[in-house]
Amino acid sequence: MDLFPRKFFTPASVRCLALSLLLSLISFGARSQDPEPIRVGVLHSLSGTMAISETTLKDTVLMLIEQQNARGGLLGRPLEAVVVDPASDWPLFAEKARELLVREKVDVVFGCWTSVSRKSVLPVFEELNGLLFYPVQYEGEESSRNVFYTGAAPNQQAIPAVDYLMSQGVKRWVLAGTDYVYPRTTNKILQAYLEQKGVASEDILVNYTPFGHSDWQSIVAEIKRFGSTGAKTAVVSTVNGDANVPFYKELANQGVSATDIPVIAFSVGEEELSGIDTAPLVGHLAAWNYFMSVEDDANFDFIDQWLAFIGDDNRVTNDPMEAHYIGFNMWAKAVEAAQSTDSDAVQDAIVGVSVPNLSGGMATMLPNHHITKPVLIGEILDDGQFQVVWETPEAVAGDAWSDYLPGSKDLVADWRAPMRCGNYQQDEKRCLAESTE
Repeated sequence: MDLFPRKFFTPASVRCLALSLLLSLISFGARSQDPEPIRVGVLHSLSGTMAISETTLKDTVLMLIEQQNARGGLLGRPLEAVVVDPASDWPLFAEKARELLVREKVDVVFGCWTSVSRKSVLPVFEELNGLLFYPVQYEGEESSRNVFYTGAAPNQQAIPAVDYLMSQGVKRWVLAGTDYVYPRTTNKILQAYLEQKGVASEDILVNYTPFGHSDWQSIVAEIKRFGSTGAKTAVVSTVNGDANVPFYKELANQGVSATDIPVIAFSVGEEELSGIDTAPLVGHLAAWNYFMSVEDDANFDFIDQWLAFIGDDNRVTNDPMEAHYIGFNMWAKAVEAAQSTDSDAVQDAIVGVSVPNLSGGMATMLPNHHITKPVLIGEILDDGQFQVVWETPEAVAGDAWSDYLPGSKDLVADWRAPMRCGNYQQDEKRCLAESTE
């Protein structure tokens, strides 16, 4: 029996079959020539003590990638997110950074929150010449060719916050922080600054607690005693992560109001306040470079986009989210200018790049890899939002090295040729080291 009768193989059918095969080959070839995606690493804790703050930043980067792809990607190539979870484990941050750069071959990384996590990954990025955009306020005293610091340096948050409190008559100071590099270095800078302003050492109380600290009863009692002398007292808080929830609850339990002893926080924003009853905290303060309550069309658009992306009208925006928004757009603009995702090309192209912030101004990448930012002081409202009570008249340029520490005040950073140095000693006219580590 002839299973394939000749009548089925007429000249017309053969031509049709050949054409079909040709079209299939063309289609396969087109698919095989699809542009290779630009891989974007996301290095944020999705578990552990810092997940309360960092999970939102992971989602922010995913939203920015989705929006960029909707605009056609970059250089005609789509963007692809590669997400890892360093789990609030500082050594694991370094392992995950190496995984992203070596195994996943990402072109850029957006990530880290704490300075100890940034310090952990810094040698990896410098060794492998990767690019890290770091979105959170930090202690300064660092400038790396491989890191772009889009959060606030001390002169863009801590120093203006203290100046504001001084203008409100504060005479005694509690410097309360989590026990790691950011609070310790920031408080070292603040102590030097306060002493230069004439504050006596006995009018400064310093306290540190571990990550995830939960028993605040004795510490808050000590703060109350310190503030009971009659001189106006304030708490400058660098407490980080989920320890803020029991800290603020204990303040309320012991009746510490903003009228008695105001707290100004550097790590508490809308996201952290969304998890606690804020009614007893009305009047306490935070210093940031962005608040969700800022009235500007760019901010309104960003909020709408975020709520639509996350699918929850009760979610909030915050300062580190804006820093990722700024950093991502700066990176994209530098890639377009360089016509490449190569690290060296982007490093050279990004200095001087300006993009809009969410407060109606512009952010510019400086030669020291810090950016320009406005400084805002916000007062906590009973709905968990902030009312801006003070702001700088213009954007402030971020300083990599503090003017108030003896070993730092003579250092500058400039990653442009011919200097290309993160710690240039002006008096000695030399670069102290290739790395700031």
